[in-house]
Amino acid sequence: MGRFSRLGNDLYSGRRSVDFVGRTRIWYAMSGVIIVAAILGLYFRGLNFGLEFRGGAQFTVTMPAGQATQDNADKLRDDVAGSGIKAAQQVVVNTAGKNNIIIETEPLTPNESDQIEATIEHSVGITKAGISTDEIGPSWGKEVAKRSATGLVVFLVLVVLMIWGYFRQWKMSVAAMVALAHDLVITVGIYALSGFEVTPATVTGVLTILGFSLYDTVVVFDKVRENTKNLRASHQTYSEAANLAVNQTLVRSINTSLVALIPVGAILYVGAVQLGSGSLKDLALALFVGMAAGAYSSIFIATPLLAHMKSLEPNVQELEKRLKARRRHEVDRYASVPSYTDDMPIADEPRQPVAPGDREEQAATAPYGGNRPQSNTGASGRGRVVPQARRPVRPSSGSGRAQPTRQSKSKRGKK
Repeated sequence: MGRFSRLGNDLYSGRRSVDFVGRTRIWYAMSGVIIVAAILGLYFRGLNFGLEFRGGAQFTVTMPAGQATQDNADKLRDDVAGSGIKAAQQVVVNTAGKNNIIIETEPLTPNESDQIEATIEHSVGITKAGISTDEIGPSWGKEVAKRSATGLVVFLVLVVLMIWGYFRQWKMSVAAMVALAHDLVITVGIYALSGFEVTPATVTGVLTILGFSLYDTVVVFDKVRENTKNLRASHQTYSEAANLAVNQTLVRSINTSLVALIPVGAILYVGAVQLGSGSLKDLALALFVGMAAGAYSSIFIATPLLAHMKSLEPNVQELEKRLKARRRHEVDRYASVPSYTDDMPIADEPRQPVAPGDREEQAATAPYGGNRPQSNTGASGRGRVVPQARRPVRPSSGSGRAQPTRQSKSKRGKK
């Protein structure tokens, strides 16, 4: 845990970084493969709609402990299908836990329902008290599907308005919607590939995971907005600031997803393995797949897509050009010097520096011992000004006299 905490601190401070935004092609390719598999599953296998959507009759057979086996389920399937009732030709029989077997058929008349019950009693040798019957009309299933679609549309519209009103950027709403559609397609494709029934509990789970995915995306976008509030002062491009935001929220997203997935996975195991059938299993599968896909999309899809759309804006592109030029200049200060071309303007050559030995030689050969300044350009830019000479320097009459010398205090006055 100590290493994980240090990793989180390094990611938040920027000492370590995972390039999520710069590797968008990899993430898009991975998502593309998963989405194609989901679409193929929907096309070839389709969704297994539950009894609530298609309508029909359901018989729940309660048997003594240990007798709700697959052999008895197969025997019931053959006997019910061979009863001669047309609505029972495509019968679906599943075990539900250790004591129940569920039989589903198309809608039946009261006489046909009584005949199916008699067939079940004769097949497995139980009484009528051990059989419970539920009749669901197809009109009720259509109403459930209609209301589910209406609820999904209303949810998406409110999400778009909420994100646009909070962030004041329509591109964030678009990126969030793409991530939500990504999660929805993957969840529906998993249902098609796994063969799980689509029930009202499934619709509830789908709406729940869309909210979870949106919550994680909004958290990342809020950090992106904070990091990109003043890009010129931070000396970062929009993509770099967005990538830093993903790294800063990475540990939090992983922890939140794991804490949510562990209990949902336990519910899925109990519903699918221990109970065998029911709304608990359908709800748990939608939650598990959707939460995992939502955590993935908020990191690998939503933020890279937002950074890509923002990089097309002229002001963001201009800022990126300036930062690249500045960084190139910091690495090599002479990188901005233009190369020589024939059409370059002619300029005076700069004054060449004089070495100490050459300076003494020039002073010896110059007229009057080199005391006269030749030019006042050498002092330019150094904080002093050389005065102009009023007239030429001439030899002094006292140049041949003996100059006084300074003696030490102890020798003064002594001969």
